[in-house]
This record gives sequence, structure tokens and C-alpha cells, in this order.
Amino acid sequence: MGDRVILGQVLALEGDPARLGVDSARHWTHGGVLVRDGIIAGIGDGSQIRAQAPGIQATDHGAGLILPGFIDAHVHYPQTGMIASWGKRLIDWLNTYTFPEEARFGDAAYAADIAELYLDLALSHGTTSMASYATVHPSSVDAFFTAAQARGMRALAGKICMDRNAPDTLRDTAQSAYDDSQALIGRWHNVDRLNYVITPRFSPTSTEAQLEALGALWAEHPSCLMQTHLSEQPDEIAWVKDLFPDARDYLDTYERHGLLGANGLYGHAIHLEPREIDRLAEIGAAVVHCPTSNTFIGSGLFDMDLSDRMRVGLATDTGGGSSFSMLHTMAAAYEIAQLRGRALHPAELVWRATGGSAEALGLDHKIGRLAPGIEADLVVLDLASTPAIAQRANRANDIWEALFPTIMIGDDRAIAQTYIAGMPVKPA
Repeated sequence: MGDRVILGQVLALEGDPARLGVDSARHWTHGGVLVRDGIIAGIGDGSQIRAQAPGIQATDHGAGLILPGFIDAHVHYPQTGMIASWGKRLIDWLNTYTFPEEARFGDAAYAADIAELYLDLALSHGTTSMASYATVHPSSVDAFFTAAQARGMRALAGKICMDRNAPDTLRDTAQSAYDDSQALIGRWHNVDRLNYVITPRFSPTSTEAQLEALGALWAEHPSCLMQTHLSEQPDEIAWVKDLFPDARDYLDTYERHGLLGANGLYGHAIHLEPREIDRLAEIGAAVVHCPTSNTFIGSGLFDMDLSDRMRVGLATDTGGGSSFSMLHTMAAAYEIAQLRGRALHPAELVWRATGGSAEALGLDHKIGRLAPGIEADLVVLDLASTPAIAQRANRANDIWEALFPTIMIGDDRAIAQTYIAGMPVKPA
């Protein structure tokens, strides 16, 4: 892993601009990033960075904008092949599209092929890290981590656990969910840049015995994250109330079984009750906003004001989400916030897709920012990738006006390069 100087425009966010203010961001029109052994060693004025590293290989992206690599905090890599499937709401969508596709992952070769395809698509869209659900098959986790490891990526994943309300071919048991997850933790957790995530799909597909077993597993491995779904659609919430009549609310179905904690990732979290909001904030848990999924399957409008009280990540929710692109995801987050009366600044959108998602994953000390000591996973944006974007960017008065058109109507053509640990990796 060699040393490298990467030149271009550089935009560094110190933290959440909603709290620190947009002026806390630093922008260099002719900037540079110095990488040593896969770690950022310096950022700043390009000529000064070059002077710090005489003789080191330099890559000049000109007016390309260097950002931290995008971080997708909630994705289903096994749903790659069924993305953009027509016309269903959550429960019907699972039964019609998701479960039949996930059943194919009993074939380890098929799982390996989709893992390779998904990660190449992610990198081509500038996404350098993600937290993915696998399927009930342990080999689906092996396939994902093997492919991510070969690319040197920081990636997180876990075997889905389901022992009811799913096809027989996709069910495990309370004991096998515990045993399989335990073995996968031993095989993959904290190996290279990989982290295992304990993964009950959601309360409706787990018995109380399985939730209890996974809560016990999490207590044994508190450094692992735990990911699941929460309050995505009203009919789902009604189903949960029928299945767990003694629970105070949806969140309580996790809490009473040891599945509420600061290392918990709760996807969607659209229709939360006041007690749930208070409890998530009190415990220090993270929620993940999946805007294209929420609109695509008609779930509802996430409240970004939750970020005032808790960590909020951003995610494609690929399969349910309609794009592999975090640019598209930022655009959808902007539009949803507009419908709720809040105009998110471009700095806030970039933060959610980088440092905000890193915070949600508990990895902000490793990824998601441009700062010395942070791993050098980067994306370089072409801010004039199409004629429509270029003509708007040419009118810009500052970096935010130049960047916003790419956020709103950019796609993989805007990704000039993706770097993993300082090495260029964007697929051809």
C-alpha cells in the first residue's frame, strides 16, 4: 500500500453542519490529500501538500471535488437483482419479490456472483463502506465478506435471522440463528476491515425465543452492531401489535429481549411514537433514513429533526430502495425534508452520506471524514458530469451552489474516481 498525493478541490466537514454551522466546513479550490499506508496523513492547500511529500506519486483530478467515500448504512445486497420491482407495499413486496430472490442464496456460487456485482456497483457509485443484510444462509455472509475483503473495503454485514412468517426454505430456529451467528462472528468480526452485525430481520419474522437468543448473543459480543427494521409502515406496526400484544410499542419488542442498545441500528424509523423517540435518544441508538425506499414502497416521510436528538445515518436500502447511488439518496432525502418543511443544506446532505453514516455505524473514528488519521476511502466528483449539470454549476457563486446540482441530478457519471485506502478502484 503505497503513499500517494491526490489533488483537486477538497471539501472537509468537521461534523454535523446542522449543529456546527455550514461555515465550519473547509474548502480548498486547489487542494490535496496526502495518503500514507492507506491513512490520511494531511489535507489542505495542494501546493503545501505536494511540498510535504516530495517524490511521492500524485494524481491530479483538476476541478474534481474530493470527499470522503459515501457510506451506505442500510442495504440488502441479496436484493441487487430485484431492484426496481413494481407495485407492492412492504409485506406483499417481501412475499412477492424478496423471499423468492433470497431463497436463491442457498447456492453459494450465486451468492458469490451477486456479492461481486453489488460491490462493483457500489464502488462505481462512490460508495466505499456499507452495512448489509445477507440472507438466512451463512454462506451469503461468507460471499459478501470474501468479496469485500478482496477489495480491501471496510464493510459490515450479518446473517438474517427468521424463524416464522417466512417460507420454510428461509427459516432458521432460535438455536441455529444463535449458533450460525456465533460462528460467523468468530470467522469474520474484526478481520481486516470487516465487522459482523447481529441481524434479526424484524420482529414479525422472529419468535420471542429467537429474539431472546439474539439478545443474549449481543450481550456476549457487545462490540458487534445489531441491525434491524423499525416502524417502516403503518400496516407493519399493526402486525407487530397483533404478534406482540403485551409490548408497549414496536421498539419494546426489541427492548424486552435485549435488542436495544447504543450499538443498535434501527432502519426506517418513520412512524415512531413519542416513547420510542425518547427511549432511542436516551439509550444513544442510531436510526437510518432510507428515503428512496420510503417513497418507492409508500412507507412515509422520515423526520430529519430526529437528528437533533440521535445519530442518523443515510442509506439506499437497495432492493427496496430504487437506486445504488448515494447521490440519488441525498436528493430523495432533500425532497422528503422539503415535504416536511425543512430545506436541508447541501452540507447536511453530504454529512449524512459520509460522517453521519459513519457516526451511526460507530466508525467515525475510522471513516467518513477528511482528516489526518482517518482511513483514506475517498470519492472524487465531477461537478460537470452532464451538460445539464455543467450549465447549472457554471452559474455557481460558491462550492455549495456548484455541488448541489450534482447531488440532485447526478448519477454514476459524476463519480470520477473511488479510492479504497488511497488506491483507485472504480470499476471500468
